[in-house]
Amino acid sequence: MEHKQQEMVRFEKAQGGQFRWVAVTALLLAIGAILHLVTPNVGGVTPNWTIAMYCIAINLTRPSLGQAAGIGLVAGAVNIPTSKSAFPYGNLASELVGALICAAIVNSAVNFTVGRFNFRPAVCALISTLGSGFTFITILKLVLSLPMTVYLYAMVPVVLAVAAVNTIITQLLYFPAQKLFAAKGGQ
Repeated sequence: MEHKQQEMVRFEKAQGGQFRWVAVTALLLAIGAILHLVTPNVGGVTPNWTIAMYCIAINLTRPSLGQAAGIGLVAGAVNIPTSKSAFPYGNLASELVGALICAAIVNSAVNFTVGRFNFRPAVCALISTLGSGFTFITILKLVLSLPMTVYLYAMVPVVLAVAAVNTIITQLLYFPAQKLFAAKGGQ
């Protein structure tokens, strides 16, 4: 009988890597794109899953403003084919604005905790969605020459509603994502 020597395998906690933020962001943006594509609107309002996902990614990975600009441009490009808008290319500018706002909040010294509860993801989602949404509807108004009444009474309320929904979604999804990220060797 032949005696085989057993090979010893040693597992260490994942250490991540220099570009781990790219993998985390890509995964979350892909999830956001799929949800953006399949989620129906309710009363003209659809959560912007892409913003929710890049807010989670930015909160988890804390990228620089330059990296956040890249995240925003990729998010905008991903949104173009899945957009339900009359002018999907506005997503490039609006998601860039949203991602930069989110990164600025994340990298600020402002404390968003109450006790042990961190509200930073909700604050990021709210302000980023408002920034992105108002950028988008302003571009849409200008490109399509829409009347101010449509802008004020049809588009602004939708942005406010989406911001409210995104705030809740992002806060709720952040904690499981954070636990998964921490379990896999993240920050």
